[in-house]
Amino acid sequence: MAFIPTVDEDKCEGCGECVDVCPSEVFELEDDVSKVVNPDECLGCESCVEVCEPGAITVEEV
Repeated sequence: MAFIPTVDEDKCEGCGECVDVCPSEVFELEDDVSKVVNPDECLGCESCVEVCEPGAITVEEV
């Protein structure tokens, strides 16, 4: 099973919570916006989705 994490940059507030909570280092902050830098490492745990207040992150199972 594979997972595709996505960040809606228009909604992202750059808080960095997703970077801190992700056990697989999928995200990094670049120019105060979260970016998916290691999508193949996503475990599908959705901890990033849970901590994202503005709802900028989605994780799709493929």
